[in-house]
Amino acid sequence: MSQTRDLLDTFAISFRPQVSSERLAAVIDELAACEEAVTACAAAMVAEDDVRVLQDAIIRDLNCADVVAATRRVVTRGGDAVLLSSLLETCVTACEHSAELCAKHAHHHDHCRLCSQATARCAEMCREVLRGLHG
Repeated sequence: MSQTRDLLDTFAISFRPQVSSERLAAVIDELAACEEAVTACAAAMVAEDDVRVLQDAIIRDLNCADVVAATRRVVTRGGDAVLLSSLLETCVTACEHSAELCAKHAHHHDHCRLCSQATARCAEMCREVLRGLHG
């Protein structure tokens, strides 16, 4: 059992039982990993020689990091399933936008490859929770 799940199990979240604490913990952990990946990727792109070419990808990564962080905090707190659904949908969009540009640069920037993979995983986890909420 993860530390995140242990913490979630200490309080009631109002959108249970539609989404299990195990699924919520998994998405929280995935959101944290995604936030780390897009933040690190944006920082790495700033240091690249072709930074001007990467400018749009940097902005998308930074936007994604902000959306993912807000989504993670709301999922962790629980409460408003309507707000959570809206944030999860926005998070999917932000992750897809980040992944789209980073995938284009993945062949020559490892940080973009890793970022694209992390955002794709995060988008899928968010979709799974959305299916559970709308179940």
